[in-house]
Amino acid sequence: MNPALITVIALGVVLVLAWDGFCLLDLIRTDPATVRYLNKGTWAIICLLSCPWGGLLYVLAGRGGFGRVLKGRGQPPGGQ
Repeated sequence: MNPALITVIALGVVLVLAWDGFCLLDLIRTDPATVRYLNKGTWAIICLLSCPWGGLLYVLAGRGGFGRVLKGRGQPPGGQ
């Protein structure tokens, strides 16, 4: 196999795992009242079983888009 192809495949795997990690971490930190359509456990299963589309579905449908997921990130606790 071509080393460049192996590098591209490895990068793809790392990106998919990072995306799933981001989605699952967001799911853990999120208040259950703000998760839409399904409960948090069901969203976690969807994220894990259908990489990376499950995470994208969670962010768009379960959280209401990227704006809501990224809102408040990088601020100290307490929002100040």
